[in-house]
Amino acid sequence: MDYITVSARTLDDAITEALIQLSVTSDNLDYIVIEKGSEGFLGIGRKQAVIKARRKVEVVEEEPEIEIPKVSLSEEKEPVKKEHVKKDHPKKEHAKKDYKKQDNKKQDSKKKEYKPETDKKHVVKEKKEAPVAEKKEIELAKVESQTIEACEKFIYDVLKAMDMTDVKVTSHIDEEGALSIDMEGSNMGILIGKRGQTLDSLQYLTNRVANKMQDGYVRVKLDTEDYRRRRKETLENLAKNIASKVKRTRRTVSLEPMNPYERRIIHSALQSDPGVSTHSEGEEPYRRVVVTLVRNR
Repeated sequence: MDYITVSARTLDDAITEALIQLSVTSDNLDYIVIEKGSEGFLGIGRKQAVIKARRKVEVVEEEPEIEIPKVSLSEEKEPVKKEHVKKDHPKKEHAKKDYKKQDNKKQDSKKKEYKPETDKKHVVKEKKEAPVAEKKEIELAKVESQTIEACEKFIYDVLKAMDMTDVKVTSHIDEEGALSIDMEGSNMGILIGKRGQTLDSLQYLTNRVANKMQDGYVRVKLDTEDYRRRRKETLENLAKNIASKVKRTRRTVSLEPMNPYERRIIHSALQSDPGVSTHSEGEEPYRRVVVTLVRNR
């Protein structure tokens, strides 16, 4: 397969973009770094990272079959040499029987000394090691009108600094109680950025503005050109492809780092699949989703 050229804000972002475009996992990606990127402010003045990538040729490894030698019952047990026991010495035989009885009594006494409390401790330990249930989401506060005005003013100020004065900003409260802000205008790809990095940065800053304006927690969702819905569909398709890969190869797959919103999409997409399980590993901003095969016991 020929190489494709992918550019992004950072090298990790370029690798992730290549994974999505090629619909492969990180262990099946072959790439060459052409140029490393440098940071900018909200996507302005930055230098893109560039790589060339292609899909690796899959090699399906077959598990070797292990032949278990058949052992006959005659081979499993050694023949008891009863012919060597002399019948002329019944006293010795009786002594052996007494010894066996004494040994059995010792074993019975050991069984009586066994304390069931150890099992209880073991059960308690297993309960402690069980995975902790995810915390419930924070209840959202009612969004006040002054908060909406402050968020819209902040966005207009940022757009003005970026020479994007023809953008229209509209706000409404969605079904979850979050403040949903949509931007309409020309050249909105600049606001989205690679994999939505610029849009996510602006959304984070707007959230900070909203939560300084009032008490309680306010969630702000920023969108343009229906990017959030399109990105969700892409991640859901990626999650299904990853799940099929895990079930086919029986190997755990670790995805590229994602933000909490995108990780929730992956978890939700594979929640109903009984063949795989998902969990997150690492620290922000490098926290990633890991997809594991569920083995039947």
